[in-house]
Order: sequence, then structure tokens, then C-alpha cells
Amino acid sequence: MNIPMNRKKHSLLKSIIVSTLIVLIVGCIFVLQKKPVANIPSRQVSFLFVGDIMLSRQIGRIMYEEQDPLYYFLRLKDVTSHPDITFGNLETSVSTRGENVGSIYSFRSHPDFLKGPLYGGFDVLSIANNHTFDWGPTAFLDTISHVRNNGMFPVGGGATISEARLPTIIERNGVKVAFLAYSQFANKNPSNTIPAIAPLNRDWMKEDVVRANTQADIVIISLHWGEEYETNASDFQKTIAHELIDTGARMVIGHHPHVIQEVESYHGGLIAYSLGNFVFDQNFSEDTRKGMMLSVTATPEKVEVYNSTIVRFTDRFQPYIPE
Repeated sequence: MNIPMNRKKHSLLKSIIVSTLIVLIVGCIFVLQKKPVANIPSRQVSFLFVGDIMLSRQIGRIMYEEQDPLYYFLRLKDVTSHPDITFGNLETSVSTRGENVGSIYSFRSHPDFLKGPLYGGFDVLSIANNHTFDWGPTAFLDTISHVRNNGMFPVGGGATISEARLPTIIERNGVKVAFLAYSQFANKNPSNTIPAIAPLNRDWMKEDVVRANTQADIVIISLHWGEEYETNASDFQKTIAHELIDTGARMVIGHHPHVIQEVESYHGGLIAYSLGNFVFDQNFSEDTRKGMMLSVTATPEKVEVYNSTIVRFTDRFQPYIPE
């Protein structure tokens, strides 16, 4: 008679234990689902891209007159220093040495002038263009050293072509961003024993993008290319930009024409064919009196949002945002 009674009690106890465990498990799941989103680290990176920064010729003379190497970055400092990463194209050699091997348009800037982009919050400066070699290899290598010594990262040039093709990798908010830079006007077949700028070689660029994607979460390509003063990108530019995005680049940022060209969303990537000038003494036409700043927010998965801001230049070429 006692055996059935014990079995009943045992069955009831098991039911109570099982019910209690279910309640605890459901409660834990609920707590986990309610974890505040704010406690999850952000995987977003904010960028600002500008075009050509030239610190020689009239620009250099005016900085001497003003006795202020920060002069061309004063008005927009709050804008350019705000993003996680700010990028521009350094359209000059930076040195007190070297020999002029360029043309009548050769540019060389005093190292003190790099205090300007540093003050403006710039992180990465492309040196892959048609002016950083204007004063020869000595001044070119000085340029790389001076950019680094001022706490910024050069990209697109090096003591050898192998070094010039290496990505510059910066980490922000737990996201690794790789920058690569190339110039349409560089030596197409440089020896690997001399200083070099990375050329616009389609096979090399695609190889570099694939490699960079194994080292970083986001790959960004800087291209010095196109026709001067043309306000529309050529089919050649579009073909290359599309190939690079399809290979794995997230963004392609262009400069050299000194005028603004179109911005395009393509296959989840973003292409700015030319951002025009940012600091340059070219107020001779309506198109050269303005440039573009491109603001981008991206994650390792996609470009989330972007917007462009037009900048104009005073009579002394100082960039500002018109009201």
C-alpha cells in the first residue's frame, strides 16, 4: 500500500523540478535578449575624404606671409578632425633637399607646412601622384619620413615598389582599415631597387586588394587619375573602379582632375571619381573654385551612409563651407 504513495510523491517532485528549470531557462533567455545594445562595441568607422592638398607655390608664399602653417586648415578644423579617419592627397614633395626634375609646375614644400594637415586631423595622406617626385628621390623619401614624423600615415610610395604597394592599415573601433594608393602617372615598370610610387597597374591593384582583404576588414583605394578639368569620369576610370570594387575594395577615392566628378554607388561599394581640390591655388574657373568633402560611415559589411559637402576657396585659396 505504501509503494504507490511513494511513486506519486516522486512523480510530483519531478514535475516541480522540471517546471522550475523551465522557468529559470526562459528567464535567462529573456535577460540575454534584453541586454542593452549600448554595451555592444560599435563596428562602425566614420571617414572624411578630400582631394588635392598642395602646400607649395602661392599657397606656400601665403603661409610665409601669414607666418602660420595652419592657415589653410583653420576654417574647417572642426569638420576635418571629427571623423575616425580623415584622408587627403598630398600633392607636393616635402623637403628642403633634392633637385628639381619636374616641370615649371614642380612642387616642394617646407616640412613645417605639414603642421597644417596634422592640425586639421588628417590621418592618411596619399603620396601616389604626379608631384611627390618633382624634386627627385631624395626629396621623395624625405616626404615619407616627414609625413610619418608628424604622426600621419603615407600610402602609395616607398623605398621600393614592393614597399609602395603595401597597404597602410589603421584600426578604429575594432575595425581594421587598409589603404592602398596608385598613380596613373607613375613609372609603369619600376625597378625594385629604387624609390617608387605604385602605378595604375590593374593586375597589381587587384592582387593587392585580395591580399589586403586578408589583413583588414575594409579596403580603400586611392587613385590619382583621369583628365585635368574634366567634370565627368571617363569609361576608363569607370571600368577600373568597377573592377576594384568587384575584387573586394569597399571604396575607390579619386583625384587629379582638380574638379569634382560624380560619386557612384556600385555593388555595395562607393566610388568618388574625383574630389577636386582642397588646398590649391587654382581659382581661375568656376569648376576649380570648389571641391568636395565626402563623409562616409561604413562597417566591415557595407557602406552604411555617405554624403558630400561642397567647399569653396577664398581669394587667398583658404577652403570654407559656403552658407
